[in-house]
Amino acid sequence: MTVDLSHAVNYHYGAFPPQSFDTAQVLGPLLDATDALARYDQMLKGMHNSEILLAPLRGQEALASSRMEGTFSTLEEVLELESEADPDLSATDEYRSEAVETYLYGRALRLARQAMEDGQPLSKSLIKQMHQLLLSFARGQTKTPGQFKTEQNYIGTRGSPAISFVPISPEQLESGMDQWLGFAENTEWPALLRVAISHLEFEALHPFKDGNGRVGRMLVTLLLWQLGSISKPHFYISRFFEEHKADYIHHMRRVSSSGEWERWCVFFLEAVKEQAFQNLQVAESTRQLYEEMKGRFAELLNSAKAVTALDYIFTNPVFRNSRFTQHAGIPRHTAARFSRILLEQRLLVPVREASGRQSAIYRFEPLLELVRI
Repeated sequence: MTVDLSHAVNYHYGAFPPQSFDTAQVLGPLLDATDALARYDQMLKGMHNSEILLAPLRGQEALASSRMEGTFSTLEEVLELESEADPDLSATDEYRSEAVETYLYGRALRLARQAMEDGQPLSKSLIKQMHQLLLSFARGQTKTPGQFKTEQNYIGTRGSPAISFVPISPEQLESGMDQWLGFAENTEWPALLRVAISHLEFEALHPFKDGNGRVGRMLVTLLLWQLGSISKPHFYISRFFEEHKADYIHHMRRVSSSGEWERWCVFFLEAVKEQAFQNLQVAESTRQLYEEMKGRFAELLNSAKAVTALDYIFTNPVFRNSRFTQHAGIPRHTAARFSRILLEQRLLVPVREASGRQSAIYRFEPLLELVRI
């Protein structure tokens, strides 16, 4: 297909990082976003087990970020794949390719988190590893996973020859990525502004043949963590970007066409603030449900292991029964009794019945009702 560049905006050569920046325009939103993010982070620190919140939030992030690229699945599908110790991704008759691609988003983010916890810096090499895993299945396998682009790529509407944006040329990409990494370490800029500008710049560089949007949104979480804005890499922003996709694209284009870095930063900071509030609401609702279920589990299960079972099920709201009986820290016969009781009470709902050597998969319906998007 011949591309139409007549209305395209070109990459802002020589304009990153911004040489002039009106801090006064962003000061109010910066303070608001910093405060909201700190409240969210403090909430996570105050939870006795923050993992009870993170499985649903990670699932929501993967769904929203993937939907922005036209890949649609459900939270149950993603959590079901996560419930497997080592899911057979080639079993396309069992798992839809869209669900696998969404699942790989979370898996790539966990890969990067573990690497950084082990002391590996955020680098071009690690970003390539994330990309390679993200595009390791189905249609992604043909998009040179783990390799920077070697040909000029374009951004436009799928199926249309009209191009809206021309990213940096492949000849200048390596130096552009080096400059991008260096900017994250520039302490003259407040951390949240560095993340805002870095996210825009990564999308404008568009270093890969495909998957740039998803990798770029993962990097928001990792940069917030690396720069100390959050204590753990557990803040997810894609839901706001999906809900305001037209504004997201508009403000990005205006940076390259008109140098409007400040307006982009205000939009990004608003996203951080609103997503922090949304996450806090989900956390509070989850905490209330947890407290309610703690009493319910104690009454139904009549065991000192009731809270242990509750924590496992909140952390793994979709799980294979064999993994529950083996890894929940509960004697196997006790765990089996717990499963039977919770099924009878309809707190657990079968996702897949037991078949052959495969045990049943259950979902914890009260929590999923709370967090579905």
